[in-house]
Parts: sequence; C-alpha cells; structure tokens
Amino acid sequence: MCGRTSCHLPKDVLARACAYRDRQGRQRLPEWKDPDKYCPSYNKSPQSNSPVLLSRLHFEKGADSSERIIAPMRWGLVPSWFKESDPSKLKFNTSNCRSDTIMEKCSFKSGNVGAVDSPEHWEKVWDNWRLLTMAGIFDCWESPEGDLLYSYTIITVDSCKSLNDIHPRMPAILDGEEEVSKWLDFGEVSTREALKLIHPTENIAFHPVSCVVNNTRNNTPECLAPLNLLVKKELKASGSSQKMMQWLATKSPKKEEPKTPPKAESDVPQWSSQVLQKSPLPTKRGGAGLLERWLKQEKEEPVAKRPHNQ
Repeated sequence: MCGRTSCHLPKDVLARACAYRDRQGRQRLPEWKDPDKYCPSYNKSPQSNSPVLLSRLHFEKGADSSERIIAPMRWGLVPSWFKESDPSKLKFNTSNCRSDTIMEKCSFKSGNVGAVDSPEHWEKVWDNWRLLTMAGIFDCWESPEGDLLYSYTIITVDSCKSLNDIHPRMPAILDGEEEVSKWLDFGEVSTREALKLIHPTENIAFHPVSCVVNNTRNNTPECLAPLNLLVKKELKASGSSQKMMQWLATKSPKKEEPKTPPKAESDVPQWSSQVLQKSPLPTKRGGAGLLERWLKQEKEEPVAKRPHNQ
C-alpha cells in the first residue's frame, strides 16, 4: 500500500466529522487526547502523527467501550516489547500489516484495534463529509526514560478489482458506521468477529494526483487535487538548452572553396598505358601494333622530353 495519507481538518472540525451514537443511542462527539500533538497535513507519511479513533476503554478502566476518543499517534507501530531506546532503530517496516498474518507475526499480536481517519475531499469547512476510515491496530511503547509513545499500523488486504491495476494491496476500509462501531467496541465484540470486517471493498473512488506528493515537505492542497493525465505539460528548455538551439538554428557562413587554376597541358611525358587509353588509333592486337604506335610517338616528341628508362 502507498505510504501517504491526508488529514488536514482542524481539531474541532475533525471531532464533528467523527460524531457517533453511544450504546444508549445518544449523539456524541469523541474527546481529544493530547490534541497538541495533532498537526493537520495534506501529505502525511510514515513516522508522522495522524489521528486515530479508538474506544475510551483503552485509556480508562471501567469506561463504556462504545465511547470514543481521538488520539494522535505515530504512523509505524513500535511494539511495547521493543527494547531499544530509539524507535527509529526498529529494523522492519510496520507502517502496514497484512490481514492474513496479523495474528501470526509477533510484532502485531499485542496490538489494540483502532480506526485511522483521513478525508476524501479538501474543502476547508466540514459539510457532511464521510471520512475514509481504515482499520488498524496500535500499541503503547515506553522509553527507558518513562515516556509513552502511541503508534499504529494500517491493516491491508488484497486490492479490489478497480484498484488491482494500481497496486496488489489496499487498506482495510471500514465501510459505514456499523462496521466502525463493531471494530472499535472490543468490550462487546470479540477479535474473531472484528476480523470478519476485514475484506476488500469496491465502495471507493480514486483519482491520480501530482507527483508533488512524493516530497513530504510539500503540504498544500495540490497534493490531493485531481490530475488530468491527458493534458500534456509543455516542457520549458533550460538556459543552456535555449542557447544550444539558437546556435544550431544560426547558419554558419559557408567556406569559400579555393579556386584552382585550370590545368595546363602537362609537359610530363605519358607512359605507354596512358597513351593507349587516349590514342585515337584503333587498338590492334599483337605486339606489332603496339610497337608501331610507340615508334611513331617517339618521332613526334622532342628529345628533351623523352622519359628515361631505368
């Protein structure tokens, strides 16, 4: 699954978006735990904090398990049994966990269930949005100094048909309030029953976005805005490329070829092979014919211009 989510809603708006009904049917808003640790962002990556929706019973003994709390947690689960002093020394990736091995791998066995919220749209004011609720598990790790670190991982399943061409895995989406309620209410719903909610869903919309999302320093609405793949972006040539193109477009002056004076009749005596090629006389076969032409040529040429035989 991709290592990006988005949740840029203000704290009060996010709480209203997570409104629910408790066991008595009363309309409630979840309370925030450590709200100062929540940092809205259009571009969240692993090791950043994201809001997690979970049962109050995880924090308060004897509380009603249907009541909910929102707690910022580190994306990338740090197991409670981790012995190092620095979470960054964890040698394996725990930002996601597969649904088919969630009960087998020791890194996830002790995790508690929660739901990670991130919005589908990017308007600034809450107006009956439906949050994208992804199933996850969390844990609490205590540092050698006694500081508590809450972290989570997102459960993944095989992709639905519409997403299979993009990636073979997708987040386990809790589709609707009833599924969210069953997943969070661990006081009333067994783990076995809760895991039955984990399966691919086709009830999801998606669109391509700009590659600006690849850089975690980019935190703007452009990270979520739909990208039209059919629009070709005009590439601008760099300064050096423009100079090269101008140079190629400029016609270089033609070099004047040196004028060679017409060749005068050569005074150099021609050899027999040359004479034979230019002779106006018909070629005769046999040595007698050759000898006659040679003797005739010797008579016509001045003595000083005769070739010397070596």
